[in-house]
Amino acid sequence: NALETLLLHRQWVLGDGWPNVARRLVRDGGVQLRADPASAAALEREAIPCSASVESDYRTEFLDLILAVRTVPSLGDALAHIAQYGSHHTAAIVTANRQNADRFLQEVDASCVLWNASTRFNDGGELGLGAEMGISTSKLHAYGPMGLRELTTEKFVVLGAGQVRR
Repeated sequence: NALETLLLHRQWVLGDGWPNVARRLVRDGGVQLRADPASAAALEREAIPCSASVESDYRTEFLDLILAVRTVPSLGDALAHIAQYGSHHTAAIVTANRQNADRFLQEVDASCVLWNASTRFNDGGELGLGAEMGISTSKLHAYGPMGLRELTTEKFVVLGAGQVRR
C-alpha cells in the first residue's frame, strides 16, 4: 500500500503545490524524497530536504518511507514513464481534468487504475473479491489445464473524489 513513484506535471512543480505537499510528506510523514532536478530545485528554494534521484529509483519497490519523484512536461510523458517503469499493479492520477483522467484510465496497463482515489483501494476485499490470496502483476497466471476464466484478465477502474482508505 505504498506509493513508490510520484510523477508531477512541470507547471504544478513551478507553483506552491509541490513544496506544500513535500513539506507535509517530509515533516509529518517522515518520507525521504528522491527527486529529479526540477522537483528538487523547487524544494531547495523552500529548504525542504531531498536527495537526488537515480534512474533505478523509478523501478524500485523501496519497502520503506522513500518516494521517487519525477517531473514530466505532459500526460504523454507520464504515460510513457509508467509504461517503462510501472509495475502493472496499480496506478493513479490526481486531476480535475476529465479528458486527461479518461486517457490515463484507458492507456495505463495495470490491474487497477484510479482517478482521484487512494491506491489502497486495489485490494481483493475492497474490490469485492473476498479474501485476497495472492497478487499477480502478470496477465497469464494459471498453470496446468485452463478454461476460459483462466485466460481472461480484469482491469479495475476506480473513480473517486479524493477518497482514502484507512
